[in-house]
Amino acid sequence: MTTVAPNIRLSNFRLRYQKTEILNLSSLTLQAGKWSCLLGQSGVGKSSLLRVIASLDDDWLIEGKVEFDTGNSDVAYMGQKAFLMPWLSVLENVQLGSILRGDKRDEERARDLLSKVGLGDYIKHKPAQLSGGMQQRVVLARTLMEDRATILMDEPFSALDAVTRHELQALTYDLLKGRTVLLVTHDPLEALRLGDVIYVLEGRPAKLLPEMRLATNAPRQVGDREVDELYPDLMGVLSKAERVQT
Repeated sequence: MTTVAPNIRLSNFRLRYQKTEILNLSSLTLQAGKWSCLLGQSGVGKSSLLRVIASLDDDWLIEGKVEFDTGNSDVAYMGQKAFLMPWLSVLENVQLGSILRGDKRDEERARDLLSKVGLGDYIKHKPAQLSGGMQQRVVLARTLMEDRATILMDEPFSALDAVTRHELQALTYDLLKGRTVLLVTHDPLEALRLGDVIYVLEGRPAKLLPEMRLATNAPRQVGDREVDELYPDLMGVLSKAERVQT
């Protein structure tokens, strides 16, 4: 049973690496059970923010607070690359968390999740036998297998072809309903298709521009009225955002 999805609040948050201040966020709330999408140019600090929330790095100097209001800060992380173990089967890769922790494996649930992502007939295959889109479906099943209430995603669809990307966006949104999701993306249309709230980071140290909230239910289609109306506005925000000096 999935833990109740949390609100995640950052207040007076600053992130430094060595002598460089990367992020300076006075306030940010990721809403419980909603999809928040984060955009901004390369190097602005999107992935850094994701990794801080996931507690994946300890080399940075951090000021301020990152609070999960349910008290449960366990997250699942889904990245751009599949990172599947090539010597393990699809079924074993989905159970990788349990294998690494030495927990009892729930093979029945793993099989069910693989069926939901359309890979029920591929459980004995090795990753090298799968296409890129199929490998990302394995990663999605593995993410769901961890049963976390918070999901952090760093451009998980960017390496896929347009049709596969479109299909996996819809599937992922459907399977992650009710969870708190933060999606880092470079694709404005992806954010408009999936996001309940869209944030843009700009500058160095990076600050948040005013958020964009969407009214209709996701996943939206390209050509939907709200997507068509907001796309020029979002592109305008991105094109005028302060650049990171590298």
